[in-house]
Amino acid sequence: MIKSYLILTVFVTLAFNAFSQEDVWDVYLTEHEKGTGSTLVNMSLKDAAPMLRLPYLLTTGVSLNICSPHGLPEKEEFNTLYQISDTVKAALNTRLRAVAAGTFSYQCKRIDYYYLPDTTGIRKLLETAYKKNFPGYQYHINIKNDADWKVYLDSLFPDEEHLDQLTNQKVILNLTDAGDDLSKPRMVDHWLYFKTDAERSSFIPYGVKEKFKIAKSFSPNTRLTYQLQLSRTDKVDLASISLITSTLRKKATELHGQYDGWETVVIKKK
Repeated sequence: MIKSYLILTVFVTLAFNAFSQEDVWDVYLTEHEKGTGSTLVNMSLKDAAPMLRLPYLLTTGVSLNICSPHGLPEKEEFNTLYQISDTVKAALNTRLRAVAAGTFSYQCKRIDYYYLPDTTGIRKLLETAYKKNFPGYQYHINIKNDADWKVYLDSLFPDEEHLDQLTNQKVILNLTDAGDDLSKPRMVDHWLYFKTDAERSSFIPYGVKEKFKIAKSFSPNTRLTYQLQLSRTDKVDLASISLITSTLRKKATELHGQYDGWETVVIKKK
């Protein structure tokens, strides 16, 4: 579970400078045995993966000189880290077309992931770039075959839980941009869809047990025609709402339904 909304806000607002704005990038946090990890992932690659002409995976980056207690980069170091990523990408582009897949920050390291068509001379090229431009940093370079793009699909691309987190953080960022006071509980509406009335009805006892107000409707032009709207007063900070949406999504899936998100009103800070 997310330990710090502030950490996530920093990564959401600062993490996208180093890579192409033409692609769709998202960032999410994960908890690991040794602490928090931040994954910045190129979501645009999912439908095309694996690209057979790009069978090699390059992971390269640096150990952080300024590291937070969570093992993540501090804000003061981001500009330099962007410069490092930009320098690496420019160096690669002099030799071949590298596709940026993501970045993983964890345990005081920030590592970029690229898929390559060839590896000839890449290690020497990057060693020269690091030594010339960033002599104060310890660098890391690893190259391996990943023709199935297993690392991208299984490690970088978010699973269902973290896709849920990404949706939640976007709603919350919209709320904060509108001046919302996230500490204030308020009415939150959730939507779920089912193929049959029987499947929808099987969810209702769970909703009642969890003290949701329940409304039913019918959407004849959709694949999942039977809709439930659940309403309840809750907190909407990222940790609180993610626990709720994750639970609702799992229960809906268990009963052959689909959780389709949430919305709420803005409560302005006084």
